[in-house]
Amino acid sequence: MIKTSIRFFEDIPVRAVWNDENSKWYFCAVDIARALKKSKNPRVYWAQLKRRNPQLITICKQLKLAARDGKTYLTDMVDADGVNIVVALIPAKNRENFVRWLSAMGSTIDEKSKQKAYELFESGMISEIEVGTVRGLRQIHGYIFGGLYDFAGQIRGLNIYKGGFAFAPAMYLKDNLALIEKMPETTLQDIVKKYVEMNIAHPFMEGNGRSTRIWLDLILKKNLQKCVDWSKIDKSAYLNAMQKSPVDYSDIFRLIEGALTSKIDDRELFMKGVDYSYYYEEE
Repeated sequence: MIKTSIRFFEDIPVRAVWNDENSKWYFCAVDIARALKKSKNPRVYWAQLKRRNPQLITICKQLKLAARDGKTYLTDMVDADGVNIVVALIPAKNRENFVRWLSAMGSTIDEKSKQKAYELFESGMISEIEVGTVRGLRQIHGYIFGGLYDFAGQIRGLNIYKGGFAFAPAMYLKDNLALIEKMPETTLQDIVKKYVEMNIAHPFMEGNGRSTRIWLDLILKKNLQKCVDWSKIDKSAYLNAMQKSPVDYSDIFRLIEGALTSKIDDRELFMKGVDYSYYYEEE
């Protein structure tokens, strides 16, 4: 099984593959070139860079990586030391920012919780989550953020706001959650409405979106034998639709409907979904 990850630098995806031989991440060289140069044809740029700098051939490892057509191809990949060499050879104003961004990987709360989200699938614990209930959502949140936040899995007791929008008042939250839990899950419309209402409730102090998107996929899997391919939903379109959803959920419904897939047990799809879910939360 190929363990992959997608990280986003200035909204540009940088793909990575875990190599079991030496227990380290390798990063796609073409993606690095694209992130630094903003090139319209990063493959051509990378090929030219290799011709001018033959030492790049020696630091690259050929690892399989999934392409847009769904097939896997051997791709030029470099480890963290190799990234530094590649970055040094590419003239770009954001080189230092890229190096700092990469060095922070694995040390932030977001990165640590993302790894735990991966583990939710890898460990098999995801099959033990109670589907469609508040308890199930608390299980997801508790697993992902356990040891990182002292409120992991706990319903908030304070009022919270985001972008001028007030989420469900804390004093009514438990009653509100009980009503949401009883909402039907028969059709896609039912499920999206339930998802929107849970987002409006925002039961945790932090980590609501990341937890609730996994919760949504489990509901879809159980009732419709579908899940969302989150990579097909543009970040700005998703955020705009969710912002509008308290008064009109039609946009988020269309986005989810257009991204449904029957690959409900696909490991790579789940991992990619986690990557994009965390990307939505980046400022």
